[in-house]
Amino acid sequence: MSSAAKPAYFCAQFLLEEKAVAASDDPKRRILVIEDDQELSEAIVDELERRGYDVSYAADAPLGLSKARGGDFHLLVVDRMLADIDGISIVESLRRDRIFVPALIISALGDVDERVRGLEAGADDYLTKPFSFAEMGARVEALLRRPSQAQPISLKAGCIALDLLKRSALLDGAKIDLTAREFELLEYFVRRPGQLITRDMLLEQVWRLRFSPQSNVVDVHISKLRRKIDLQRDKSCIRNVRGTGFVFDADC
Repeated sequence: MSSAAKPAYFCAQFLLEEKAVAASDDPKRRILVIEDDQELSEAIVDELERRGYDVSYAADAPLGLSKARGGDFHLLVVDRMLADIDGISIVESLRRDRIFVPALIISALGDVDERVRGLEAGADDYLTKPFSFAEMGARVEALLRRPSQAQPISLKAGCIALDLLKRSALLDGAKIDLTAREFELLEYFVRRPGQLITRDMLLEQVWRLRFSPQSNVVDVHISKLRRKIDLQRDKSCIRNVRGTGFVFDADC
């Protein structure tokens, strides 16, 4: 889409010819745009590509959430008012999954409470419509210039390696087929090698329960996980501490 064809509802500032400048020396920073307004999304994608970014696009929230979980993106641009799942819920879901890729929310809702709600949900910036592409580009570049918040994209402990963006796990270099809950459970252990982990800690941090259910759900999932990661090993990577909890041995 040419500059002249972009929606008139944007400020005229973006119509000015300007040199496209990427946010870093890497001309292929990957950005995911989640927007269900086709005309607006095309304009945003065009502008970001003009600035040198590698842009992917999702026309609805479920597809956008799936792409965000499975792709190695440097930034998300998410519309607040999507038809099925709102943009804030997308950001909240990703943060619960420990996916901390920076997120810029764009929204027609510009009052202070809405902006605060978006930022408290885990968004990194909030841009109110109508906006100029010059401002959007500046905000995108500012977010991409920010130093990492020490959130790793991968973890390694002994023979186990985790890709936190793709949500995949390797055991001695071979992929392990884990369910989403098993991956989250293994990630929790890998982040805390040698530490005592109680069942209550797992229920609260992995299952997000504030009470202890009358079931052995933790032990059942750990048993299934052990069968997948303890193949051909003399001892389990996840060691029982009698009557207390578990310890993950990184040198298993």
